[in-house]
Amino acid sequence: MVLIYRCQIELHDSLYFATREIGRLYETEAIIHNYALCYALGLVDSQIYSTTVAEEHSYSYFCPEQVPKYEEHLTPLNQQEIYVTPARSLTHSSILNTWKYANNNYHVEMEKTQKNIPSFGRAKEIAAESKFEFFVISQKELKLSKWIRLGKWMSKAEVTVEQLPKHKITEGIFTCTHPLNPLDVMFTNQVISYDVVNMPPVSLIQNVQMRGQCYQFDGIQNLKIPVRMEYRFRS
Repeated sequence: MVLIYRCQIELHDSLYFATREIGRLYETEAIIHNYALCYALGLVDSQIYSTTVAEEHSYSYFCPEQVPKYEEHLTPLNQQEIYVTPARSLTHSSILNTWKYANNNYHVEMEKTQKNIPSFGRAKEIAAESKFEFFVISQKELKLSKWIRLGKWMSKAEVTVEQLPKHKITEGIFTCTHPLNPLDVMFTNQVISYDVVNMPPVSLIQNVQMRGQCYQFDGIQNLKIPVRMEYRFRS
């Protein structure tokens, strides 16, 4: 039996990650990638089976190397038939922070200098009290964390979970208004049109028109979620 949970995130701190770097401006897109959500919800930590002492540490607190291992970490979720969609903004606002730093080559590289040239950058962050929505699809009942941490600053966020009512599977041409990971959906559905959201590590798509099967829910109009999504990776 497939269970589908609708989850909402409310930020209690400002959220920052660099979706785009435009000169000195580092901008945070108002979409949260599904890879990031898997880590934040603790679903990845419970799936890591390592053979080295370094990798036994939880990724919530310690990362021994700055090398992404998305395929290694997320493939076990496919085996447990758990899938998390990207999160879209329900309501959000942005704040712009400016930070400054001084040239410290003389300190790092022991260079002589008579100048102390300040530099600066700007970070466009998602403000506290912004809200996001995503879905978790599972073959078993899940108990998700109420509090999670997100982004570069490990910002605090509250998660509320609602199990959606009984669904039915329909087939044909439909539009999914929620953001999707294209690698996870294109193998099981024929994608006709979409808008691209450029962000690492995999750009997302939204306003997707596709042909295939989708979940529909009694009493909830305009909510259509593609069937058989799972984590896939570039070969």
